[in-house]
Amino acid sequence: MEDRGEIKKMWIRSYNSAKMEDKDFAGEFYAMVNPENYTIDLKMETKGGQGQGTSGKQQKFSFKQPEEFTFEFLFDNTGIIDGKPKKAGIADDLKKLQDLAFKLDGKVHEPRHIHLIWGTLDFKGRITGMTINYKLFNPDGSPIRATVKVTIKKSIEEKERTAEERKSSPDLTHRRIIRKGESLPWLCNIIYGDPKYYIQVARANHISDFRNIKEGTEIFFPAFAKNE
Repeated sequence: MEDRGEIKKMWIRSYNSAKMEDKDFAGEFYAMVNPENYTIDLKMETKGGQGQGTSGKQQKFSFKQPEEFTFEFLFDNTGIIDGKPKKAGIADDLKKLQDLAFKLDGKVHEPRHIHLIWGTLDFKGRITGMTINYKLFNPDGSPIRATVKVTIKKSIEEKERTAEERKSSPDLTHRRIIRKGESLPWLCNIIYGDPKYYIQVARANHISDFRNIKEGTEIFFPAFAKNE
C-alpha cells in the first residue's frame, strides 16, 4: 500500500463494510489519468413555514443531504498517454471499476463501500452513478478509449451521523448574541422552527421586556420538548 503523502494517482479502495477495516477490503483501482476537475454537490432539505406577521412562507431547515462527489476517469489503450499502445480493448479495466462499485457483497447483498483518496481529498461513500462514453474503437468494434463519469454519495458512520443530526436539532441548547434588527420571536423561529417559544426563552434569561433587548446581549436558548 502506498503512503498517502506520496499518492500521485487518484486511488479508490473498495470494502464490504461501512467500517472499511482491512478484513473487509475487496479491491482497489488507480486512475490511469487523474481527472481534470471534479465537483462536490451540497444540498439542504427545507420545508415550508410561515414567519410571524408575514404573508409569505419561510423555508425551514429540515436536514442536510450527504455530499455528492462527481468526476470523470479516462480509459485509453491507444498509447497516446503512455506511449504503449495495446491491442486489447479497455473492457477488462472498465469491468474492474464497475465491480468495485456495483458488485454485490455475497453476505449482505448490497453494493460495496468506496474510499477515494487523491492528494488532500479523502472521500468515503458509495458509487451511485456511472456513465460510460465510448470514443474510439478497434476494427473489430472493441472500445479502446472511453470517459467514465462517476458519482459518489458520501457515507457517514452511524455514530457520526447521529452526532451531526443532534448538533443541528432544535431541541439542543443554543447561545446567540443579539444583533441589530433581531428579535426574540424571530430567533426562536430560526432555532426552534416556531416563534411561540419566546416567552419561555425570555423567562429562562430573566428578561422582563423581550421587545427591548439590547444589541450584544447573549441569549440562552434551552432545550424544549417539541410539544411544549
